[in-house]
This record gives sequence, structure tokens and C-alpha cells, in this order.
Amino acid sequence: MIKLMKQLQPFKLAVAAVLILVFLQSMGDLYLPTLMSDIVDKGIVQGDRSYIWKIGGFMLLVAGGGALCSVIASYLSSKVAAGFGKNTRSRVFNHVENFTLHEFDKLGTASLITRTTNDITQVQTVLTMMLRMMIGAPMMMIGGIIMAVSEDAKLSLIFVVVIPLLVGAIFFIGMKGLPLFKAIQIKLDKLNLVLREHLTGIRVIRSFNRIGHENKRFSEANHDLTETAIKVNKVMAGLMPLMMIVMNFSMIAILYFGGIRINEGNMQVGSLMAFIQYAMQIMFSLIMVSMMFVLIPRASASALRINEVLDMQPEFSDPTQGELQTTATATHKDGRDTMRGFVEFDNVSFSYPGAEQPALSRISFSARPGEVTAIIGGTGSGKSTLLSLIPRFYDVNEGAVRVDGVDVREMTQEELRSKIGYIPQKAVLFTGTINENIRYGKEDATDEEILHAARVSQSFDFVSEMKEGFNSEIAQGGNNVSGGQKQRLSIARALIKKPEVYLFDDSFSALDFKTDAKLRAALKGETIESTVLIVAQRVSTVMDADRIIVIDDGEIVGMGTHRELLDNNEVYREIVSSQLSEEEIA
Repeated sequence: MIKLMKQLQPFKLAVAAVLILVFLQSMGDLYLPTLMSDIVDKGIVQGDRSYIWKIGGFMLLVAGGGALCSVIASYLSSKVAAGFGKNTRSRVFNHVENFTLHEFDKLGTASLITRTTNDITQVQTVLTMMLRMMIGAPMMMIGGIIMAVSEDAKLSLIFVVVIPLLVGAIFFIGMKGLPLFKAIQIKLDKLNLVLREHLTGIRVIRSFNRIGHENKRFSEANHDLTETAIKVNKVMAGLMPLMMIVMNFSMIAILYFGGIRINEGNMQVGSLMAFIQYAMQIMFSLIMVSMMFVLIPRASASALRINEVLDMQPEFSDPTQGELQTTATATHKDGRDTMRGFVEFDNVSFSYPGAEQPALSRISFSARPGEVTAIIGGTGSGKSTLLSLIPRFYDVNEGAVRVDGVDVREMTQEELRSKIGYIPQKAVLFTGTINENIRYGKEDATDEEILHAARVSQSFDFVSEMKEGFNSEIAQGGNNVSGGQKQRLSIARALIKKPEVYLFDDSFSALDFKTDAKLRAALKGETIESTVLIVAQRVSTVMDADRIIVIDDGEIVGMGTHRELLDNNEVYREIVSSQLSEEEIA
């Protein structure tokens, strides 16, 4: 929590103003009982009305000043807390954007969403109260004790018993609540995970008639969270009654012993009234502290989770200025100048964290501009993993991946990815219009460029048939277009970028054979100067490629043209024979 509070640095002037205002308000509140005591003892008892009006008017002035300080302090503390929340959310979001896929896998999407929203809101709420109560409450308590002692030192001995009792109760209940608040946040993650899976997978759930099963999962997660919340509320619910019992018994003791002291002539009625008010201020300041102890444990648990995200460093980062290489001076390892878009795998091996077997082993090949390099193999053979190493979604364990002759680890991620047009295996569209989704690849693209990209990607016909055409809205997740349409729009998004390297990660799988053939034919004219790498399951998609790489169990087991591999490679021959008839093979 303290570590996170360092983010208040931009608001130091506002925080200082809140502290000063809270101090002035506290001083005013502490001064009022003394003025009331003077009115009783000097004005009412002696019948001096002018004194009563004089001191009463001064009391109104002090009370009004305190109220004004309170309003301004509340406004500033809310503004500081809101600014802190905004900055922290931005900081977490920007930090998470730099995570590798490994960090995403480790934390989980549902947990990251909860940490960025609910956890930061918890800390923000407590910060608002802290700026007011954590300063005002101790000030009121210490000041109240000092003023009560000044009114009657012997009667103040009651606080020697009362205050340790209240502090002990607050500490005990706070320590009991902290582990439960941590558990609540973890169980909230679980609930969000179940809910997110339910909403994103609703079609699959309904198609398999698993609504009852999903309802049970949600009910279990919801019940688990509710039980923990009830348990923690039971613990915290005992705090307020305990505080009130101690406070009421304290009032009885003050009235009893105060009456005796008045009867003995050691204390005046006004002083007892002031003493009672100071006692109330002390008690209520402890109640405010107890309220903080209800909220601080949960905020502390949230702060720990936020710091866990902020402290997690990506597995790899951009090279320093001294390590940085640019493609302008890059040469191939044999000394030749490298072509734009030249991709090279040099004895690459890669393993996923915690995996027993490597996903890729000893991969070496090169892909040149103007050529189409296709990668084919069985499910789980490592095709998509190989492609994900080029934009540096993961880093290799051994060897090197080079683009334009430069190791991708020696380029900034922005420079590297600016050269690449990536079309993922699972097409992703964003909420907004079709225009906006295509422009995602190039913000300043003209309408003519958008139309051209749509025609090449075979998207123009179905987009034109929509009511709003290119201004038609795409629903969340692209749920209002088919899988094939999503793939074609994703390809249009990459085409408009005009990258040096195209990476098609099984991006034609949802297309029918006719559209697939038309799209690949149109792409030839667009990718003459670019390097094209295609991962595919269909033989018909890869058979016209300049080079086909066959992968099996993470290793290259064949490389060549379609005809060469048919004649010489058993694995490729099995794949072809499983998809094509004898006539088509011939």
C-alpha cells in the first residue's frame, strides 16, 4: 500500500492543502467544547447575556470555518483519489501492454481485468477516506485527550482503561479480516473467469446443451465468494457494537465520576459538558479509525495485487541504445547486403516455460522477398509457434531469428513489428466500423486504399451488401460477421499496411476453396516485393508456394516444392494423400 502511495507525487500540493484544511477543521472542532464550557460557566451561570451572544457568535464563526475547510478538503481529497486511480489504471495498462504472452498466461486475462478495475477502485476509495480520516482522526484523538486533561486531569484517567480496550479490539479484528479480504479478491478473479468464459463461449455452451453445467460452475464460484464475504462481514460487524458498548459505558463512568467531582466542588458543570464532548470526539475518532481498519485490509490486498502486476517485468525488452542495430546497416552473415523483408531462422530451438519437450528444435531456413514460403505439418507440430517467433511474441532459447539481417532481439519491438503484417490463426476484429477495422493497419489510409485492400482480400462484395457498407458496425468480437468474413477483413487490415513481411497463420481455414483460390491469386500481385510466410493445413493452399517446409514434432523433416516433396518426403506424401484424390495428386 505504501509503495503504491508513491504515485501521489503529482498531487503533492493538493495533498498538502488537504492536510492543512483537515488540521484547521480539527482545531476548530476541538475549540468548540471549550467555548461552550465558557458560555455555561461564565454566561449562563452568571446571567451575562452579552457574553453568551459574544461567545455564541464566535462559535458560529468557528463552526462555519470548520465546515468550509471540510467541504474544500472533501473536494480536494476526492480529486486527488480520482487522479491517482486514473494514473494507476493507465500505468497498469501501459505496463501490461509490454508483457509477453508468457506473462499473460501466468496472470490470466480475468485476473488482469479485476486488478485494473476492481482492485484500483478499492485503493482509490480508501485513499479518499485516508486523506480525511487518517489525518483527522489521530489529530482529534490526541487533541481531545490534551483538552480533556486540561479540563480535569483526574477524570481523564478513564481513558487509560478505555483507549487500550478500543485499540486492542480494532487491531484484533483487523488482523482477522486481512486474510479474508485477500481471499475475496482471489475468489472475485475466479468468478470473473467463469463469467467471461460463459459469455464468450455462449454459442458452444448452447450447442452442447451445457447451460446447466455452466450455471452450476457460476453458482459454485458465486457461493464461494458470498460465503467468504459473509464471513468477513461477520468479523467486521462485531467491531461497531463493541465500540458502542465501550463508548456508552465510558459515558456512564464520566457522568458518575464527573457528578461526584462537581458535588465536591472540584469541577464545574460547563467543564463536565466540555469533557463529555471531548470524550465523544476521542471515541468517534477511534470509530473512524475502526472504519479505516474495515477498508484498509481489503485495499492492502488489492494494492499487493496491483504491485504484483507492476513489479512483473517482461521476459524481454527493447535493446539499449548501445545494443540497438538498424536495418539500414545490416548485412547478411556472409557479408552480402540484406534485402528488405529477408527472414532467416538460424538453428532455432524454443520451449514453452515448464514444457518437458521443446516446441521447435534446430530450425534453419530463409525466406526471401517476392517468394511464398509455406509451412505445413500435423496439429501440434509447431507451425504457429514458429511464426510467432518472427514478431517476437516469444524469444528463442537457442539460435537466432533475423529480419533484414538483424537479430530480432537487437531491434526495438516497434521497429520490428512495423515491418510485419500479421494475420492470426483466430481472426480478431474490434468494435467500431469496418472502415475503422481496416484502418487499424494504417491510420492515415485513404478511402481508395481501403477499397483496394477490400477487393484484394475478397471482402468488397459482402461489405457492399451490408446496409451501411464500410460504415457498418462490427459487434464486440466480430460476432455479427462469419468466420470467413472475419478472416478476409483481417487480411485487408494487413494488406493496407503494405509490410515487408506477411505472416498468414492458417488465415484461410474458414474460406471455401473458390474464395481461397481467388484470394491467393489476388495476393500474388500485392506481395511481389514482400516476403510471404503461410502456415496452412490445406495442401491446396500451399502447393503453389515457391518453398514448402514440412514440420513434424517441432523439426523440419522436408523442404522443397510441392512436386519435389511428393517424390522425396514421406510425411508430406501422407498429408497430401489424406486430402487429395489420386487424380488430383497426379
